[in-house]
Amino acid sequence: MRIVVARLDEFPPGSRKVVEAGRRSIGVFRVGDRFYALNNHCPHMGGPLCVGHTKPWVVSSEPGDYAMQGEEALIACPWHGWEYELATGQSFLGPGEPPVRTYEVRLETADAPPEPKNGRMPGPYVAETFPVSVEDAYVVVDTSPRR
Repeated sequence: MRIVVARLDEFPPGSRKVVEAGRRSIGVFRVGDRFYALNNHCPHMGGPLCVGHTKPWVVSSEPGDYAMQGEEALIACPWHGWEYELATGQSFLGPGEPPVRTYEVRLETADAPPEPKNGRMPGPYVAETFPVSVEDAYVVVDTSPRR
């Protein structure tokens, strides 16, 4: 299903719109000239993910020193603060949140462990994302099954 979200000139950079399509609720974000669309359902506990705060990546070279890097790239669920990358839907542990205790485990598999991204380890959840395009001055989300 293709959903017309808004006219491009009514969707300025830095804004978001939550659209309803049948039983689906989808958040569409404009960051600069890029668009992202996420299912408005947090995979952690079902919160309204797309009404949460967006923020850029935070990077740090040493304790007490941090900086924001780039444009908005993450959204935090308003219920429990789980953060998700707008582009991929991947969850991440937040800054200052200690992970659970870990133990050394040896895996006998060809799968590589997850790689940290900007100093954060990928979490267990991935929010559903959708392709967004601009057609004849309209922002359009495509929820058709991916092949």
